[in-house]
Amino acid sequence: MPRFNTLKEWLAWQESLHPLAIDLGLERVARVFAALDPNYRKPATITVAGTNGKGSCVAYLETIYRAQGYRVGAYTSPHILRYNERIKIDGVPAADELICEAFARIEAARQDISLSYFEFGTLAALDIFSRHQVDIQILEVGMGGRLDAVNIVDPDVALISSIGIDHVDWLGQTREEIGAEKAGIFRSGSPAIIGDPEPPASLIRCANDKNARLFCINHDFSYRKTEAGWDWHCGDQRLENLPPPALKGEHQYRNASSAILAVKQLSAMLPVGTEAIRQGLENVKLSGRFQLIDGKIPLLLDVGHNPEAVKTLVAYLREHCQHMRIRALFSMMKDKDIKSVLELMHPLVYDWFFAPLPNPRATNETQMRAIFEQCGIQDTHFGFQNFTEAFAAAKNRLQEGDLLLVFGSFFLVSDCLSALDKGE
Repeated sequence: MPRFNTLKEWLAWQESLHPLAIDLGLERVARVFAALDPNYRKPATITVAGTNGKGSCVAYLETIYRAQGYRVGAYTSPHILRYNERIKIDGVPAADELICEAFARIEAARQDISLSYFEFGTLAALDIFSRHQVDIQILEVGMGGRLDAVNIVDPDVALISSIGIDHVDWLGQTREEIGAEKAGIFRSGSPAIIGDPEPPASLIRCANDKNARLFCINHDFSYRKTEAGWDWHCGDQRLENLPPPALKGEHQYRNASSAILAVKQLSAMLPVGTEAIRQGLENVKLSGRFQLIDGKIPLLLDVGHNPEAVKTLVAYLREHCQHMRIRALFSMMKDKDIKSVLELMHPLVYDWFFAPLPNPRATNETQMRAIFEQCGIQDTHFGFQNFTEAFAAAKNRLQEGDLLLVFGSFFLVSDCLSALDKGE
């Protein structure tokens, strides 16, 4: 049985263990989980799926429950800077030793069953949360819902933030197909919250077929912005004069509204007061999502990597940055809809700096040049060996009144935050 001394060694081994990086299905991971913890006592559980907005909804829930004084486990992916960010208890990333101990238990339990990198991490999170007796665990689906490893746990509340076109090789080509996959997290008799204002019919149909208790934004619950803040309501429940969400963008009102409803639906199990909700809205933080770093030349970081996410970014830039000259430091994975993203952002961006990423899934310079040409975009800068060179070139051209927008990939934002941490 392999045993490793460091988290880095464990993760490197996991990357090569399973034949596929993504292998959707619950049978293998459920068998290992049953062997890992045969007497598992599930904490209160909220599972969050969606094309965009998952991380924001988890962040609201985590911050609200912590403000109420509960012990909170949060599992998210991917990470921005360190793997440990994926597994947090009370807002603190799990220590290397804790994760390594969980990996060793999983390795002992799995016998000859192969697990992917993501499945190892999911089981580690469930194991750690159980051993630390969290009051509530908030689980973010990695991809889809029905066949994602997170779905081996029955949620007490299921929340779907939005449905967009992404991961089409695994989830389907249309919103209807993707919606049906994500609806796999719904459970009979349990609340199924949909934060997408235009949900595909498949999402509604799957919720009804499962006899889930369906709540759709703008129908069963809603929000209204006011001069003093905003109001939230669902049936006869109402919260007034809430502070604006600390996360930026109009879409964050939808994410916050969905999170509040999830909290309300669990209130019989875990009561939460209005003050904790207010504190959660005010104090929530999330790296890499509309993250504005102030300075003489401000930086705006966003991990948005599909057309739906970029539409919200465009709306934000039009509302808040219309007097600034936007220069983009950009890269994307080659399996994404790069052309649509460029077409959406092109009218707002003055010039583009392509940052190559050391990832086999990343688009290379030749491919990116061709896509820029297809979009008729000429104000581009190429020829950099890595992110550091592209970042330096962009900074050298910045002038007062500019905004440097870094977007298109988790990996790109990660490289940028790492560089800023080093003072580059």
